[in-house]
Amino acid sequence: MPKKNGTGKSSGNGGAPAAKKGGSLLTELKSIYDFMLQNNLESLELSETGRHVRLARRKAPSPMPVPVPVAAAGAYAAPAGAPAASAAAGLAAPAALPPGGVTVKSGMMGIFYRAPSPSSPPYIKEGDHVTAGQIIGMIEAMKVFNEIKAEFDCTVVKALLENGKPVKLGQDIFLVRRD
Repeated sequence: MPKKNGTGKSSGNGGAPAAKKGGSLLTELKSIYDFMLQNNLESLELSETGRHVRLARRKAPSPMPVPVPVAAAGAYAAPAGAPAASAAAGLAAPAALPPGGVTVKSGMMGIFYRAPSPSSPPYIKEGDHVTAGQIIGMIEAMKVFNEIKAEFDCTVVKALLENGKPVKLGQDIFLVRRD
C-alpha cells in the first residue's frame, strides 16, 4: 500500500502498477491514473531511474448557490390613507374584474415587453380582439426572449404593466375579457 502524506501524494512507486517493459507511455499513464482513482488520490508522484512523473486530478468546481431575496407577504405595511401596496409599487391593480374578466399572469420573472422592438407598435392594444395562440407580449429572462401567447380568444381590456418594466412570476400583465 502506498505511503500517503497530507496532500494525498504517494512517494516512490508505492504499489502503483509497474509498467511492462516495452509498453507505451500512454498505457503506463492510464494504469497509473486508474491506480489514483481506485485509491482516491488527488495527486501522485513517481520516480524511477531516469523518469519522474507527477499526476494531479482536478475536481470540477461545485456550483455555489445564489441567494435570491424574497419579500414576505405583508412585510411592508402601507401607512394609513396610502394606496394599496401593489399600487404603491407601481403596479396597476384592477379594483374589480368586469364580467367575464380574467387577468393574464406572467409565467416567469424577467423584463416585460409589449412590442418586439422599441420602434415597433405593441403586439396588442386595449380593445384588440385576440385569438388563442396569438403573441401578446414577451419576457426577457437571461438574454432569452420568451413569447407570451394568449391561451384563449379574448378582448384586451387593459394593459397592467408598462413596456420595459420588471415582472415577477405570477404578476398580472393584462386584463382581458373572454369572448
